[in-house]
Amino acid sequence: MQYRKLGKTGLDVSVLSFGASSLGSVFRETDDAEAVRTVHSALDSGINLIDVSPYYGLTKAETVLGKAIKEQPRDRFFLSTKAGRYGAEEFDFTGKRIAASVEESFARLHTDYIDILYLHDIEFVPSAIILEEAIPALQRLKAEGKVRHIGICGLPMQLFETILPQVEVDAIISYCHYSLNDNSLLGLLPLLESKGIGLVNASPLSMGLLSTRGTPDWHPASAELKAACKRAAELCESRGYDIAKLAVQYSTSNDRIPTTLVSTANPDNIRKNAAWTDEPIDEELLKDVLEVLKPVHNETWVSGRPEYNER
Repeated sequence: MQYRKLGKTGLDVSVLSFGASSLGSVFRETDDAEAVRTVHSALDSGINLIDVSPYYGLTKAETVLGKAIKEQPRDRFFLSTKAGRYGAEEFDFTGKRIAASVEESFARLHTDYIDILYLHDIEFVPSAIILEEAIPALQRLKAEGKVRHIGICGLPMQLFETILPQVEVDAIISYCHYSLNDNSLLGLLPLLESKGIGLVNASPLSMGLLSTRGTPDWHPASAELKAACKRAAELCESRGYDIAKLAVQYSTSNDRIPTTLVSTANPDNIRKNAAWTDEPIDEELLKDVLEVLKPVHNETWVSGRPEYNER
């Protein structure tokens, strides 16, 4: 496993990190004992950054993760969680709720500090709430030593371009924008690097787009994008290659992308994902897959308020 610096945080993070959303039975019903083994397998594979949120499984993911890390040395991993989003339509970015949320996360996770606390999916609320209420709340928690670093996360690129010049944060999570079908995250790197902001890239499979199984009905991508990604997955399959492997290798191979989050509740899957990062990428297959995806390159979907989705 390789490790890279996460911006000005100074944290040396594994190029593959563990997203604990699957532990909350977000994608399928999961077995808690197997989920715990998955976390331990991730750590044993050299992964040292774990990300979670009270939103995932409506606190279930944090609860199960807490069981998994309870007996682990706390200095064996970096832990990030989030505040502000608690349900599909439930958002509360007030300072009082954020402070309470952190204490609730401490209890579920059996810890007394968080390495990085993010504001979760901020594109759904007006920027004034984030700038005037939520960020100051994070800064207070950081001053109190309850969180070591602070950040924001969301989907639209415009969100970061709008908010980041106005705030001081240590890290961001961006998802579905550095994968085989969409590398628009590259356009944000100069801003991030100029401010020393750590970058966590999430969802190298574009929330299930890059799969031969077909995309779930809830996925917000267009029919054209879904079809192109399925064709790319089938091309890989025809050559005896799993597109998941190609996607993980692609997303973790760029030195300017410190770490990429993957989520699973299966121990074998996380071990496999970790091993892929140390194997050479099939450059010829990558070229052919990118050609298949060329017509939908950087196509995305709307998330949140209109002002964050205007290009």
